[in-house]
Amino acid sequence: MKSVLAMTVAGLLWASAVAWADDPPIAKEGEKAPDFKLKGTDGKEYTLKQFAGKQAVVIAWFPKAKTGGCTAECMSMRDHGDEIRKFDVAYFTASCDKPEFNKEFADELKLDFPILSDPEKTTAKAYGVVHKDREVPERWTFFIDKDGVIKHIEKKVSTKTHGEDVAKKLAELGIEKKK
Repeated sequence: MKSVLAMTVAGLLWASAVAWADDPPIAKEGEKAPDFKLKGTDGKEYTLKQFAGKQAVVIAWFPKAKTGGCTAECMSMRDHGDEIRKFDVAYFTASCDKPEFNKEFADELKLDFPILSDPEKTTAKAYGVVHKDREVPERWTFFIDKDGVIKHIEKKVSTKTHGEDVAKKLAELGIEKKK
């Protein structure tokens, strides 16, 4: 009986270790943010490295373009862009939708910032927003300083107020204002 129990416990521990290994590590506050190379809806490719030592970066991941919550979030970011642009920051929304779909979405909403596309989910997995329990990105926003360190991850995003919430968080984090 003891050996059956011991084998069962060992099997469960092994299975949980294997399941955990399937998911990449999640990016964490206080650590360097994973670099990326993603296409924006403005036709440019962006990397985190291009902002190193120059600007803070905000990446607001959303689940799916052209859905209610994602539309509200992007509109809030657009409507409060003047508040966000007071800071020395490059800011984006991001999804795993195809670039063409995000471009159509951005054009429909008349967005004045790029949506980054990660259809292969490579960057999304590196940031931990896509994982074995979730095929579309979590609605999480990453605040990254000039040194590439994640200063804050907002995991409880209010889609309707996200633009103003981003501006408030930039101030709280002490991100420099533009001169």
